[in-house]
Amino acid sequence: MAMKIKLCLLLAGALAASCSGSRTNNTDARGSHKDTVLANATDAPTVNMQYCFYHADGTQGQDTTSVNMLINGDKVTGKMSWLPKEKDIRKGTISGTLNGNAIKAVWAFMQEGAKDTMTVEFQLRGNGLAQKPYLYDAKTGRQQTNSKADYDIIYSMKNCINSDK
Repeated sequence: MAMKIKLCLLLAGALAASCSGSRTNNTDARGSHKDTVLANATDAPTVNMQYCFYHADGTQGQDTTSVNMLINGDKVTGKMSWLPKEKDIRKGTISGTLNGNAIKAVWAFMQEGAKDTMTVEFQLRGNGLAQKPYLYDAKTGRQQTNSKADYDIIYSMKNCINSDK
């Protein structure tokens, strides 16, 4: 009988240990399979709060994107700037909705003196932000969000003070 109790306690301990493993984020700049735990995050973000994120891309991290957003209930507003090293800077505002930890918004921006808009899709993940990538639509000659893709552009949270850069 004592042997059965010890075996049950050992199995219960092993099960508890396997369920309480720590979550780590081992991602590269574009994200990977390593962030599967974060990709499946379902925790709703804190509302009525400002969030600021930063992503570097390019061969030497020279192209950057910043997203600064205010979540108020299920409404999301803020600024988004894509700053490539060379030209074609896009700066503008985002306005959308929050559903769980998913954000769908419209990015209204200026690029080389012309106004344009694009739908963007994000997912809040703990202290990070993930975005669905763009694809080129040959029919319209414009980029658009690839809504069928995974959220594989990974942003890091940053301090919102002086976040207009």
